[in-house]
Order: sequence, then C-alpha cells, then structure tokens
Amino acid sequence: MAIAPRVEAFLNAHGIVFELVPHKTTGSTHESAVAANVPDDHIAKAVLVRDDQGHAMVVVPGDAWVMLDKLNADSGRSFSLDPEVQLEHLFPDCAPGAAPPLGPAYELPTFLDEALTTLAQVYFEAGDHGNLVRVSGPDFMHLLAGARRGSFARQD
Repeated sequence: MAIAPRVEAFLNAHGIVFELVPHKTTGSTHESAVAANVPDDHIAKAVLVRDDQGHAMVVVPGDAWVMLDKLNADSGRSFSLDPEVQLEHLFPDCAPGAAPPLGPAYELPTFLDEALTTLAQVYFEAGDHGNLVRVSGPDFMHLLAGARRGSFARQD
C-alpha cells in the first residue's frame, strides 16, 4: 500500500495537490524523517488519546511529545495516551502504528499544535511505514480547519 484509501479520498475531496515521498520501511517518525531526508519538525504525527468521552487525535511535530497536562487543561477533558495495539479499528486501511494525522478523515476530534501552522511544507504518514505524503502548509491547515489549535507539545 502506498497511501491509505481514506487518506487519498480525503485529499482528493479537498482538491489538495500532494506528493508521495517513498522511503525505506521504518518503525518511527524519526526513522521516517531520516530515511526521507526531511526535518523531524516538518513531519506532522498523530498521537491518539482517549478519555471517557472517547478517542481523539493530537497532531504534533515529529520531534515533539504531547503534554497531556496542557491538553487536558485547554480542552477541559481528562485524556490519557491510547495504546497503539488498541487502535487498529480506528484506522482499518492503515498499517498498525502508521495513523495519518488527519483526524477529520477518520471522524476523530482533532487538536493541532501551533508549531505546525507556519510551515511551508508538511509531511505525514501515508498509512503505511514506507511513504510520507507532502502537502503545502496552507493545504494542511485547510485539511485540519476544524481542529482545535493550541500549544500541546514540547520539543525534545
């Protein structure tokens, strides 16, 4: 699989021009960045969280970690990290651990870290472990127009 069908349909439905960036199979965002020769902070990664209201997605730079205390304070919720092994049903067209950071495409409430809002180009998982999708920064913001924005991440 080069790109998850739902991701491709979502991009096409929004008229987004995109490029697939193939790379060797990797197991982490950092490895994907190195393999594709892309800065870690230009990769948008999905971090899945959950509380008693259900699942949500936090989209942060590839070199960052979600600050749950900040997310919870800003959202008024009580999120905890969602274990990857329990998420396959949310992303049935994706490889385990390769969730694209497009919460709206998967009908997930989405929180977007402000660090990603000023980039000229954004890269993200295509739904497998061997391809990234490249879109313009403005197009990425269009895709996540309904996401709640804030400072939810800290850099390493």
